[in-house]
Amino acid sequence: MPFCATCGSQVEGKFCPKCGAAVGSAAPGGPAPGGYSGPPPAASAGLTDNTASALCYALGLITGILFLVLAPYNQKKNIRFHAFQSIFLHVAMIVLYIAMGIVFGILGRIMGFWLTAMLSPLLGLAFLILWIMMIVWAYQGKTVVIPVIGPLAQQQA
Repeated sequence: MPFCATCGSQVEGKFCPKCGAAVGSAAPGGPAPGGYSGPPPAASAGLTDNTASALCYALGLITGILFLVLAPYNQKKNIRFHAFQSIFLHVAMIVLYIAMGIVFGILGRIMGFWLTAMLSPLLGLAFLILWIMMIVWAYQGKTVVIPVIGPLAQQQA
């Protein structure tokens, strides 16, 4: 009994009762085991390059290291660049937060707590905006090189 090449259902006439496709001669090689002779299902291709590049920045150190370790992504120079830049950016943010905490602690004693209480959230907001912009730019396929961190990431990639 022939099978429909489009949907794989059994056909008794010239047209498939399920999808209405015309049934002609059998495919070269005959139907596949199970009766379906259509094209094989597509394999999953994983993440696109721009999605993987954007995800490098999502959790900073964690996703940067993750994309440097995962096999299909660590072979691509663009994704490696974004992963290294994400790692270096996250480390730079941690170092700057520690340094600014010390500086703001000293300035708080000298100039008053109110000034440092206003500057610290501004620094956090600047880092948040930079982080979101890097995710968006990487998703759009742009390669933005951060002034000090970017050349280091390009050397590593």
